[in-house]
This record gives sequence, C-alpha cells and structure tokens, in this order.
Amino acid sequence: NSVRQRVWVNPADGNYNLDYNVKLSKRVANQGMSVYLDFHYSDTWADPSHQTTPAKWDDSTIGQLKWTVYNYTLAVCNRYAAEGINPAIISIGNEIRAGLLWPLGGTSSYYNIADLLHSASSAIKDSKLSKKPQIMIHLDNGWDSGTQLWWYKNILAQGPLKSTDFDMMGVSYYPFYNEKAYLGSLKYSLQQLAATYGKQLVVAETNWPAKCSKPAYKFPSDATYIPFSSAGQEEWIEAVGQIVAGIKGGAGLYYWEPAFLGNAGLGSSCEDNLLVDGNGKATVGMSAFKNI
Repeated sequence: NSVRQRVWVNPADGNYNLDYNVKLSKRVANQGMSVYLDFHYSDTWADPSHQTTPAKWDDSTIGQLKWTVYNYTLAVCNRYAAEGINPAIISIGNEIRAGLLWPLGGTSSYYNIADLLHSASSAIKDSKLSKKPQIMIHLDNGWDSGTQLWWYKNILAQGPLKSTDFDMMGVSYYPFYNEKAYLGSLKYSLQQLAATYGKQLVVAETNWPAKCSKPAYKFPSDATYIPFSSAGQEEWIEAVGQIVAGIKGGAGLYYWEPAFLGNAGLGSSCEDNLLVDGNGKATVGMSAFKNI
C-alpha cells in the first residue's frame, strides 16, 4: 500500500530527479497508495560506502552546506505541496550510518551529521505540505543492535539534532552480507530501539533471493529453512513482517527492490532477488504483501 521512491538531486540522465519523482508519485497516488520519499542528498546512489555531495552544491563550509540542505529539502517539499501530493514518509538520507554529504558530513564530525539532519528536518516542518510526513532516519545493518543504539546515542548527544526532529527509525536488513544477520537479531535490535526511543520502526529495505547458486557469505542459520525460490521470498517477507508487527511501534516493511529489471542481483552475489520475472510479471513472492 506504499511505494518508496529514491530522490537524487541532479542525476546525469534525469532519472530519479524531482520531476521524475513527481510524475511517479502521481501514479502512486492514483492507485491509492502512499508515497515514501527517500532523499539521497546526492546525484547518484548513496549508501554506507558512497555519500557523494551533489556536484553543484557549495560545500565550502558546513554552514553553507546545511543551508543548501535546508533550501533543497524545502523546495522539494513545496513542489509536492503545489502538486497536491503529501508524502507519508520522508527519509532524510539513505543508509547514513557512515554519515551523509561527504566529506563534511562524514564520521570525522558527528556534530556536522547532526547539524545537517536538523536542517533537513526543519525544512520539512517549515514546508507548505498540508499534512506533514513522518520524518525518518535510515541506517543499514538493522540486525546489529549495538551499532544502532550507539549511533543514535552519539548523534543525539551532539546537540543540533533533537529527538523531536524525527518520527521514524528505518533499517536495512539483508541476509546475504553477514551470517550474523539473524532474524532473531533483527527482532532484538528493533525491540531495543523501541524500548529506548519509542519511535515508529520500519524495515526500509530487505530482500531474499529467488536464485542464489554461489552466495559470497553464509546465510544466517535461523533462516536456512527458507529456500532460494519465489516461494522462499514469500516466506522471508512474511517472517520479517511478523517480527516488525510484533514490535511496539512497528510500522511496516519495504522490499528493495521488487522490479529492477536488468539488475536482478541488486548488488548482491545472488543472481535474482526480484519479485517479478524477466517480463515484469509478478511472481509468487509478491503475494506475501497480501498476508502481512
């Protein structure tokens, strides 16, 4: 019932820029679904290994950069308001455990990270959106409770970012990058975040392979009962969904990415993680969303 859209600032081919996303959001709204905007604050992919500041942004000082973040975020939100679209969720950064808008927003200065996030949040709250979206902070390795708790404790201790600046904690949770990414660990991590901060919790990214003949890493032992197949994808989504539903504040999950034709491996060592076949037709795994 919701679509997560990545927003890039000035991509070379125009894909995922503001105009692209407005058009897509109108299609989403026309289908009765909500919109979740994922601000990458980059011209391209942002993730734990890549957080490149947009080429045309002035990052000569942190003061200039945070105002650029504010003005850009405000402009995007006001464009959505003018188009009559109210996003349900806006994520201020994508997988920002290692910071955002490098180098100034890197982990050499958690104060800078907090400052940038506060600016982004303030812009959303100051925007003309008639119904303010839930503001999310999104980190990777959602199964690692120690990292999650340390990151939020550290970032909130800096001063600029307040707990009231965000409503949701989003996590990425993938089974094929670390054999310690247990389902049980995800549950424990979300429980700890819920008990400590009382925020809404979302698994913002997860997936399971329909085919994985040579995984680069062992899969977590408490998920080995799930086959690498479309039926297995359905089992995985339902298992993760049950965990989120059982957490106080658990708000939902998003699959990354169900229909990226031409990129079925989605950056993993598995051949196919999509929920559609080569022609874009939904497979059995997609039916999990009817049951969670």
